[in-house]
Amino acid sequence: MTKNTELIVLHTTKFGENSLVVHTLSREYGRRSFLLRGVGKKSGMSLFLPLTLLEGDVTESSKSTLFTIKGLVSRHPLMGIRNSIYKNTMTMFMAEVMFRVLKEGVYEQGLYEWCEKNILLLDAIQTDFSNFHIRFLLELAVQLGFRPETSDLMPFVGDHYPVIQQFMSLPFAESMLIPMNGSVRNEIAEEILRYIEFHTDSAVNINSLKVLRELFA
Repeated sequence: MTKNTELIVLHTTKFGENSLVVHTLSREYGRRSFLLRGVGKKSGMSLFLPLTLLEGDVTESSKSTLFTIKGLVSRHPLMGIRNSIYKNTMTMFMAEVMFRVLKEGVYEQGLYEWCEKNILLLDAIQTDFSNFHIRFLLELAVQLGFRPETSDLMPFVGDHYPVIQQFMSLPFAESMLIPMNGSVRNEIAEEILRYIEFHTDSAVNINSLKVLRELFA
């Protein structure tokens, strides 16, 4: 059975000489990986940048849990993201968090729609987005069902508790204006990740946070 499916790219893994395993988030399948055959070394790789919005035909198989996908096309150019090294680095971070946190086969109602909305928002916003990934992490915890109260985060955020209170109480636009230097912003991101690790009982180990730290220092 073949089904046309909208997908969000989280990660890719090389498979053989000219194939990829594309790790995705979708409305139909949740967090799922698909085999894509016939990928050249250079051609078409821009389709698989972190959080690219794609559409393709998924072929399900009763013989394998690794379904195949073909006919992939971009659903949105995301020029606001791709033309900004800062936004590109944020999408790298956001995609890696979801790739590490969401287990293969996990399906959370509404997660795809929430993620797509955030990608398009980051693409559209022109200024004052340095706090975007902090807000993203807090909202991700809600989407995963943790629904933290501010007090739940206190053991993890320590002296940054007043800042977290602001994030939890202010609307989006105002939370983007919370004054923080790069050092504090990075510390808070690490602390929220520890909170997520605690609730998922796993070590997330986000490598791209180091790049964010350098850019927003």
